[in-house]
Amino acid sequence: MDDLYREHILDHYKNPRNHGALTDADVSVEGTNPLCGDELHLDLNIIAGRIEEIRFHGRGCSISQAATSMMTELVEGKTVEEAAALTRADIEEEMGIPLSPVRLKCALLGLSTLRVALNRHAGVALPEGWAGMDGVDWR
Repeated sequence: MDDLYREHILDHYKNPRNHGALTDADVSVEGTNPLCGDELHLDLNIIAGRIEEIRFHGRGCSISQAATSMMTELVEGKTVEEAAALTRADIEEEMGIPLSPVRLKCALLGLSTLRVALNRHAGVALPEGWAGMDGVDWR
């Protein structure tokens, strides 16, 4: 079963879904993982409270890029509330294989960047003391 999930991860890494940029994005956000240097740019178009389009580009390990590709498939077409409810467990389930704590941070880069984008779009400040993924409970 692990081999099937590894193939799934490699497919998303080599053929990322929703890869690219939106020139007319409603919100654009940069995300980085300082532990390994992964970088991510996320663009969203939100119409009537629904994520109509989402695109990403960046560079990083296969886990960060594949997980972000999977995450974009999960949230495109969803309401902002549904996307905001996405959890660490949802990403882990999509990945399908156990991840070490370091690799888990790679896998959550897309989710953390999405949350920043949703907060920015809503004009809501991030929680006090929030400085990236450290210390954030993504359950």
